[in-house]
Amino acid sequence: MPFLPESFNNLAACNCDKTPTLLTLGFQILVIIAALFSFAVLRRYQKRILVHFLIIALGIGVFEIFTAPMWNSSHLGWWAYIYKDVSWILNLAWTTAILSTVVLVDHFCKRLPSRWRFFIYLIILTPAVFLAEIVLVNIGIRTYSPEVLHTVIGLMVFGVPIEALYYVPVFMSLVIAFYKYWTFYLEKRPIVPIKKTPWVRNLTIALIGVFFFEMMIEPMVVNVNLPSWSYIYRDISILISGAWIIIIWLAVNLVERFFLHFDLKWRFALYLLIGSLITYPLESWLMIHGYRVYGPSATANFSGFITPVTHIPIEVAFAVPMYLALVIAFIRYWEIVLDNKL
Repeated sequence: MPFLPESFNNLAACNCDKTPTLLTLGFQILVIIAALFSFAVLRRYQKRILVHFLIIALGIGVFEIFTAPMWNSSHLGWWAYIYKDVSWILNLAWTTAILSTVVLVDHFCKRLPSRWRFFIYLIILTPAVFLAEIVLVNIGIRTYSPEVLHTVIGLMVFGVPIEALYYVPVFMSLVIAFYKYWTFYLEKRPIVPIKKTPWVRNLTIALIGVFFFEMMIEPMVVNVNLPSWSYIYRDISILISGAWIIIIWLAVNLVERFFLHFDLKWRFALYLLIGSLITYPLESWLMIHGYRVYGPSATANFSGFITPVTHIPIEVAFAVPMYLALVIAFIRYWEIVLDNKL
């Protein structure tokens, strides 16, 4: 199985220079101006635009903190960072781009079903964000961890790995689905439960959500010492991914079966609670027995604090509900859309 060369163990993670440059200062000014302009325009099309803005920013923030060891964001100035090298400026840029696209597509293509509009969002955003990533790399903001560079095929487009054409739509899909799930709650849409649960379809949606996300974060944590037949792509194992699918499927279906009378926000909280309670001991067991190995860029970010009982790094403990929040929102969004023919 491919893993990290020994030389990677000596490379420091998140070793980014936060000193701003003229180019990065100019970038920040443009982002703030674009955000203010976008906010003013989108108010015409979307009520409570600030709340919608904050939901997308939260989804992006969860994703950025979860995947922080995979890349570095440099030269933005001390004021631009909220956690290690996670920057509110980049969050603002992605939030502005995503919200603008979603609101305008929803307005001008409102006769199309939600499921088709979702793909229009991705068609617009994927090339736009890929170009933005090129800009970030070439003005010195974005660099990638050794683990990421080790897993790419080596084909670069102006300094950006070609794999970004996969990463971008996965990132966008998770964040947009997270946002869209919460718009059901904000808009108080009636969500009609169906009498007969399509188990195969729901498991397929869970498989897609988990597998795509596992492919994306593959450089950050490696599954090792498992039977060779279980690996389906690089170090992604059907045993590990299958366990996450079963846990998520179980958490969602338990809540939908016994707590259907709760509103969306409380059901979502229960998804995370049940999923996390099952995931923590499993992740602990896998790490202790050497089946889950976090790369040096991830472990360099560990503070050294260990959770009681499960004995996993506190950063992993926080990452579990973040992972579940994005994947479960993706799964539930598509289940609701398909169930209600939206």
